Amino acid sequence: MNKHHEYERVFKHFDENGDGKISPEELQQCVKAVGGELSLAEAEMAVEELDTDGDGLLGLEDFLRFVEGVGEEEKVKDLKEAFKMYEMEGCGCITPKSLKRMLSRLGESRTLEDCEFMIAQFDLNGDGVLNFDEFRVMML
Repeated sequence: MNKHHEYERVFKHFDENGDGKISPEELQQCVKAVGGELSLAEAEMAVEELDTDGDGLLGLEDFLRFVEGVGEEEKVKDLKEAFKMYEMEGCGCITPKSLKRMLSRLGESRTLEDCEFMIAQFDLNGDGVLNFDEFRVMML
């Protein structure tokens, strides 16, 4: 079963009254059921942000955007952790020197010139280092 069908099953399960919509209260129960926490106020805000037809409820497509978005937040969090490992110098960016150091820790020996070249491939603003946004593009 593909992911879309799985989410559809979850949607139908939490659509307690079968109206094809999920209320903020139903969304709160949905998040609680998968081990998360969401206050009613947070659920209402999420519904308000994702509700495309303005009825105060989430349709299936709105729900899919919510579920996909949660996964995206997790990816960004993981990328930020990885970025911190490479960054090392406290400057908020990955330098050729910090890249070389991290690669050697991972068992991959590279010259400083190699690291400069690697960074240049994704250095969108041409400053010779990678900020988080450039790192994110590289990792995607």
